[in-house]
Amino acid sequence: MATATAARGGRNKVYPGAAEALAGLVADGQTLAVGGFGLCGIPEALIAALRDSGVKNLTVISNNAGVDGFGLGQLLETRQIRKMISSYVGENKEFERQFLAGELELEFNPQGTLAERLRAGGAGIPAFYTRTGYGTVVAEGKETRRFGEHWYVLETALTADVALVKAYIADRAGNLVFRKTARNFNPACAMAGRVCVAEVEKLVEVGEIDPDHVHLPGIYVDRIVVNPNPEKRIEQRTVRAS
Repeated sequence: MATATAARGGRNKVYPGAAEALAGLVADGQTLAVGGFGLCGIPEALIAALRDSGVKNLTVISNNAGVDGFGLGQLLETRQIRKMISSYVGENKEFERQFLAGELELEFNPQGTLAERLRAGGAGIPAFYTRTGYGTVVAEGKETRRFGEHWYVLETALTADVALVKAYIADRAGNLVFRKTARNFNPACAMAGRVCVAEVEKLVEVGEIDPDHVHLPGIYVDRIVVNPNPEKRIEQRTVRAS
């Protein structure tokens, strides 16, 4: 973690490539928070570099698990993920196969609960009560408590050893601007990670981003890698009949 501390102290955060940005950070058995919403706003280059690093037995916190052969689906194919903490996994057949075969652990979360668990982790809040999931399998084994007329489930916060996120623009201090749906989960993942690596499409100098337009302050970002031409694959392309 010395590198992260040094980066936050003002050293250069920009790395020449995704592999270099992950060097010395990722290791077997870690917990990673990976941003994105479906395939929108996923750190494509960082996920590929994580696959190529060969690290294994990973616990991955992410809203979804990519699709077969792309996004986090690449790490499922290489069996590098041991456990997923996720919300929606319906687009990945390999995920389904591994889960049903007992080869992959899964901790399912309602989508809003997953977002709040990450936000709480980043804010230093250890746990919170929510009505969501009470009386369902989501509440099994968890503390419940009544407030007023309703029952609530105690959900614990989520933190990660490393966060991998995707933004549209970064300045050299790590201040980030997200674009549209890519803002879903990425800021929360960044804040929940002890070290955060951001993949961005554009890099500008400090001062070029209007402070009112910064979505995530650079204090949360330790390393930056520029990927100017991401694939941005679409999960299901639907067009109107002619």
